[in-house]
Amino acid sequence: MSEETFHQRILDHLGSAVLVFDLEKQLIFINPAGEMLFEISARQAHKIRAQHLFGQQGEKICQDLERTIKSGVTLVERYLPLNFTDRERIVHCTMTPLFKDEQVNSVVMEVEDNPHYQQLSRDEHWLTQQNAVQQLLRGLAHEIKNPLGGLRGAAQLLRAELGSRELKEYTDIIISEADRLQTLIDRLLVPHQAPQKVKLNIHQILERVRQLLEAEFPKLTFCCDYDPSLPPVLGDRDQLIQATLNIVRNAAQALKGKGEITLRTRIHRQLTIRQTFHRLALRIDVIDQGPGIDAELKEQIFYPLVTGRAEGTGLGLSIAQSLISRHDGLIECQCESGQTVFSIYLPVESADHDTS
Repeated sequence: MSEETFHQRILDHLGSAVLVFDLEKQLIFINPAGEMLFEISARQAHKIRAQHLFGQQGEKICQDLERTIKSGVTLVERYLPLNFTDRERIVHCTMTPLFKDEQVNSVVMEVEDNPHYQQLSRDEHWLTQQNAVQQLLRGLAHEIKNPLGGLRGAAQLLRAELGSRELKEYTDIIISEADRLQTLIDRLLVPHQAPQKVKLNIHQILERVRQLLEAEFPKLTFCCDYDPSLPPVLGDRDQLIQATLNIVRNAAQALKGKGEITLRTRIHRQLTIRQTFHRLALRIDVIDQGPGIDAELKEQIFYPLVTGRAEGTGLGLSIAQSLISRHDGLIECQCESGQTVFSIYLPVESADHDTS
């Protein structure tokens, strides 16, 4: 392996964005993390001027680059707001001059996504809550098992009395969901039991959730924006259905059962979850135009018994986060521009998928 190839691999695997600008403040290099941050490909970005790449902060960045070129001294901008298509990011920018024959001939810029580090801190704090959450879930599971068995038995008796095949389909759904919940509860009662992982198509999980919610909320509509090229993910089908169902039902309840929910899937590269770096992950976005989440609750919504609804239990999001965590994943929430976005990240560990 040549030295140039080795250095290229290092840049490609960095979690922070690295950009190189020439003396005309035109972009001549961007690594994959930079492509993800700025939502632009390296080919599209080549020779783009800094003022265009950074939008509203473009003039300021150009001035900083000019100062770095003239002074030959590293310059740092902290807590710089950058506006992207779906959200605002707060970043730190470090601009370092590159010299050739004792003259500055380009500038290396490292852009660190500040919320990324805030997320790492939240992850660590959230992990300290896990033991309490698991104890609560096990206690709750014991209380659910008996009425769940009665519900299933009643559905079986009702099915035997029904003559219509269409009506029997509803009782079949009740029985099927009762069995799935019984299996899920049995797993919750076993401490630290790992998910029973198999290869799954995440869109089959989402379609099952959509069908369940359409039956529960007849006035709800779904917009499914799926990426058909997504690789399979290793996961426990029942646990992933339950986690996703909790998130989507939360959105449906925020809309009071009326309106549209968007289910969107995308690939996500260069992701760090609880200090573990993943080259590739699936991202599931659940988007609604509801009233959003109160600012004082935003940092606590994944804790048990925290809810913004008078009739809510405060367990749905906590259970969802716990189940996704068992898959080494993460759930995030963004409330901006009149919409709420819950994003589920699931690392792709499939050896069959080419991640090069």
